[in-house]
Amino acid sequence: MTLRRIAEILDAEFLVTAGNPDTEIRSVCSSDLMSDLLHFAGKPKSLLITGLINNQVVRTAEIADIKAVVFVLNKKPDRETVSFAADKGIWLLATRLSRFTACGKLYGEGLRSCTEENGHD
Repeated sequence: MTLRRIAEILDAEFLVTAGNPDTEIRSVCSSDLMSDLLHFAGKPKSLLITGLINNQVVRTAEIADIKAVVFVLNKKPDRETVSFAADKGIWLLATRLSRFTACGKLYGEGLRSCTEENGHD
């Protein structure tokens, strides 16, 4: 599924664009615990859905090779975090939806979790 399609499904606003919006995303991780995300580091073409808006989210996304982050509940990071994500080539989006609803919508459209992709769900 492309980032463009994900943005449509979630009615999300792009905060940082890092290339082509038709970039493919293969799986989704959803957590507010960055340590959980590190467990799934290296899953190519992943998306993170989170309610955290601090700089640590982008740092963790970079380490875990996450290509894009969606912030829920219409939360938006500060300029420093946005700038850092742009420098690292990590897409940032914001949606008014909750984490639960955002994950459910993407699941309903066929996108699967980072764990499910590896036979854990």
